[in-house]
Amino acid sequence: TWWVGGNLPLLPIVLVGGMLIVRKLRRLDLVSTFVVVALATILATTDPSQYWTALAETLGSSPVLFFAFVMLTEPLTAPTMRWPRIAFAAIVGFLFAPNIHIGSFYFTPELALLAGNVFAYAAGPKARFVLTLERIEQSAVDSFDFVFRSPRKLAFEAGQYLEWTLGLDRADNRGNRRYFTVASAPTEETVRLGVKFYPQSSAFKRELMTMKPGSTIHAAQLAGNFTLPARRETKIAFLAGGIGITPFRSMLQYLIDRKEWRPIVILYATERQQDIAYRDVLGAARQELGIKTIHAVAHGGERGQYPGYIDERLIRLAIPDYLERTFYISGPQAMVKALRQKLLAMGVRRSKIKVDYFPGFA
Repeated sequence: TWWVGGNLPLLPIVLVGGMLIVRKLRRLDLVSTFVVVALATILATTDPSQYWTALAETLGSSPVLFFAFVMLTEPLTAPTMRWPRIAFAAIVGFLFAPNIHIGSFYFTPELALLAGNVFAYAAGPKARFVLTLERIEQSAVDSFDFVFRSPRKLAFEAGQYLEWTLGLDRADNRGNRRYFTVASAPTEETVRLGVKFYPQSSAFKRELMTMKPGSTIHAAQLAGNFTLPARRETKIAFLAGGIGITPFRSMLQYLIDRKEWRPIVILYATERQQDIAYRDVLGAARQELGIKTIHAVAHGGERGQYPGYIDERLIRLAIPDYLERTFYISGPQAMVKALRQKLLAMGVRRSKIKVDYFPGFA
């Protein structure tokens, strides 16, 4: 009964609640793959005359939807990278079908999930780090960088993210885990976490702000494909909003340390002058690599800065060859979605737009 199966009155609640979970975790690919494979396998192992009965029982009287929305999407056990995640969903979906068996041994939903978890463990990163706070640096008016020492060197690509876990005495409904981009470059010795604080911050952020040098935090599940293209000659445009500059800080510092030039233009939007973060890295990128940053400041812009937010006019002015570039967009969710739609309307191909989405929001 704990699977919430066999109860039609609860079906609308499961659907609505489940879709909210999937939207929050951004795991539609995981859930849809599982459901499609599970239904296809069930139909393939069912007499054609019983198709409608099998579908009705599966969707209305079995735990398939609750299983997909709640059990399958658990961040601690599902793979973080896209293709391993889809393979994980396909494996579990295939074994979920009630007619799948090995001799007289029949799989159950629990065993299907267990088999998928074995695959996820084998395919996923297993490293878990206990990081020790070295210092806190202020990067902007309400933004801070927490600089940690790691017991061993982290192997990651610039722009990837980690899951960060804190022990909280009183956690709120958002829990004690968050996904944040690693703001440091792979070439740096320390691990840098950039965070923006708001007046009504979560319990996680409030606890983070109380940390002192010597305090520790757990980090795991390194993942993300918001990384530099393999071809160095690829023309790139970075579009950042607020603290969304963090993955670009990682990439720029990496290029500076390697003295590696790439054809990059940066558009960086902030509300005010004091919200501009990582001025040192942006300045070094311009001086050493010729990478120019155009600031769009909504209130109190200075001479040479664009008054307002990143819009079509600014893109056309600052990036006349925008149709030749690959766009990386990072910032508040609403900004990322709006700019993505704007670029598509301007004729930029969908394949040339990368957005910095990962499970949940800090």
